Amino acid sequence: MQRLLTVLILAGMSFLAAQGTGIRLFFHLSYLLVALLILALIWAWLNLRGLDVERETLTRRATVGEYARERISLRNRWPLPKLWVELHDDSELPAHGGGFVASLAGREWERWTARTLCTRRGRFRLGPATLISGDPFGIVRLRRVVPATSEILVYPQTVDLPDFRLPSAELPGGQATRARTFNVTPNVATVREYAPGDSMNRIHWRSTARLGQLMVKEFELDPSADIYLVLDMQERTVVRDARLSDSAGPPADPREQGPWWTRQPDVAPARPGFLISTEEHAVMATASLARALLSQNRVVGLVAWGQHREVIPAEREARQLFRILEALAVLRAHGAQGLAEVLVAESQRFGRNCTLVVVTASVDPRWVSALQQHLYRGVRAAVLFVDPQSYGGWRDPEPVLRHLAELRVPTYRLRQGQPLPDALRAPMALGAAA
Repeated sequence: MQRLLTVLILAGMSFLAAQGTGIRLFFHLSYLLVALLILALIWAWLNLRGLDVERETLTRRATVGEYARERISLRNRWPLPKLWVELHDDSELPAHGGGFVASLAGREWERWTARTLCTRRGRFRLGPATLISGDPFGIVRLRRVVPATSEILVYPQTVDLPDFRLPSAELPGGQATRARTFNVTPNVATVREYAPGDSMNRIHWRSTARLGQLMVKEFELDPSADIYLVLDMQERTVVRDARLSDSAGPPADPREQGPWWTRQPDVAPARPGFLISTEEHAVMATASLARALLSQNRVVGLVAWGQHREVIPAEREARQLFRILEALAVLRAHGAQGLAEVLVAESQRFGRNCTLVVVTASVDPRWVSALQQHLYRGVRAAVLFVDPQSYGGWRDPEPVLRHLAELRVPTYRLRQGQPLPDALRAPMALGAAA
């Protein structure tokens, strides 16, 4: 822009000087500068014509800590060469925006593969792209927006929980249901001889080998058949670590420095991003818990009131994990209702032989009282409490923890920096919060 203004000023001054003095040199100079400006405009305009940008999203879904890959192709359809074309990417995916400069011969194309470490969950737009070009003298720079876009969904981070089991023996209320069922449940009642029509996945191979004839398993109804993960997404309960921000990411790695189209693959698996708030910690714990319980063939559902009411009925099919992860990916702690209100509003969904796993950072004692009413109705419960003080919060969580201990509700205390498998290895001792 500065060079364009300089040329315009010089052309104007030359023309005024020519009018005032009548010297032909100033006329020629003004005409030359105007011709140069017109040539630069035409050159820059032609440089942006006949160009196609193609985006191929190689990773439609990723998890926090994994790399998203996208292939961008720039094609010159004209026989005229493009001496200088710059592409800027305006994607929403954090750390994905960047650009490159290309020089294309006639009917030539170039391709780049972008690799971006996913550090934040959510649904992100990839694109649009902006093409920038100019003349060889740098006088004119023109832009052209290529509106082609695509989307990528980044799931919350999950970790393996090999030692986590719902402590059903310590959960209040309810007895084992001895009714037989034709459905496959985690509870095997006995084995019997094979009958025509029995499914092959019911065969108990150890008993078959020992007895020398086909034996099949019979199942009982699961006493905690429906497990609902109740995630507290009230905005006022969120505590953010003031030392971190949304733009913070994992520690710098030399392989990730420089333009994103030159980054090299990691030798080791990608490192997870920071947990910058109790919200992200709770979402990560909920996602990990859903994966662990579904891998145990449990019936799992989700209840969370964030920017909208999110309820996923309890099921055990393979697709259920992806439903929960997709919901958690876009859920934000923008809810106005407190956890106590959510527990009361959804009470019709929680019947006997149902287990609630509450994930919250709230120190409001009213939600414990609401949970207590469910316990009186025979509902089982466990609590994953994200300690707000570990994120810099000032309110004391001990009264809430003592109340839960009095109700003999298994409670797991999650602190910032503590590995989730360690935190969920065993619940707090009942007297620890007293």
